[in-house]
Amino acid sequence: MTSRQILIRDLLVLLAFTGWALALPSYASEFVSSMALTCLMYVALSSSWGLFCGSTRYLSLATSAFFGIGAYTSAMLLGEFAWITVILIGAGIAVVVAILMGAAVLHLRGTYFAVLTFGMTELILHAVTYFEKSVTGTVGRVLMVVPERETIYLTVLALAVLAVAVSIVVRRTRFGLALLAIGADEQRAQTLGVNTRLVKIAGFALTAAFAGAVGAAMAVRWTYIDPHTVFNPFIGFQTVLITLIGGVLTLWGPLLAAIIFSVLAESLRLQFPQIYLMSLGLLLILCVLYLPGGLASLRWATFKGWWTDSREWARDLKRDLSGEKEREKQRALKRARESYFV
Repeated sequence: MTSRQILIRDLLVLLAFTGWALALPSYASEFVSSMALTCLMYVALSSSWGLFCGSTRYLSLATSAFFGIGAYTSAMLLGEFAWITVILIGAGIAVVVAILMGAAVLHLRGTYFAVLTFGMTELILHAVTYFEKSVTGTVGRVLMVVPERETIYLTVLALAVLAVAVSIVVRRTRFGLALLAIGADEQRAQTLGVNTRLVKIAGFALTAAFAGAVGAAMAVRWTYIDPHTVFNPFIGFQTVLITLIGGVLTLWGPLLAAIIFSVLAESLRLQFPQIYLMSLGLLLILCVLYLPGGLASLRWATFKGWWTDSREWARDLKRDLSGEKEREKQRALKRARESYFV
């Protein structure tokens, strides 16, 4: 397929997904709508995370920090500003924090970058907690002004669609190519004239903008928030897992994995939390061992290869259990000795 055909296909798939998500609340139950809202939240988070971290191979664990910043922005300003304005302010503050954080830590890579972003998330968490205790005298906020449920759903849907659309566009621009070049070989990208520091900060800020906007929109879902709820590291870890299992370098992998994870979360987490965590770990292990490209790399040839490998494994196991393999080994050794003495 040509680049134009792929672009048209991606836009048609995005349009179909948008239409299905728009129609869902009209015929689905409240439980299914709630599950769809969670799904859309992780579609936005994982798509934007994969756009930067998947391309540059920087493992960021700061998603929950930007999410929490957006949530607290919504809690503090929702009664004074319009809904869309609050979303934009939440995204803007997250971008400012991301620029400062990126300028401080984006010169590092690998484990050092991951640990420092996680540490800064904890620093922001404790800073907000200290501010709440010192200034307001309490920890946590009650959201008195809450938009309609349909408004929240449509806002998160718009953010999810926008995140995928931005991924489609950025992957076809010089900025997207610069991100991929940094992930392939950062030093070579510098020699080719790419301002790697500026590109990395811009990509990191783009990821933070979506996380902050989603946090601002999802904060009203709880009506009462506290630092440990909205700065929960599990939000960031699950975003990373969804992207890795879906396919970190793919466009539709995070969306597919977000749907699977949302169904697992709503079905198992409340009643069987240990089984849910085991399912996450099992999916990650299976993808790392047998599907390194993620769920989006599944093709009919993949299933045929698995079927062929499983048949060969079963055949070898049968030979081991029957002793045929050992007898063949002994016959080969006997033929080797006879030929040696001859």
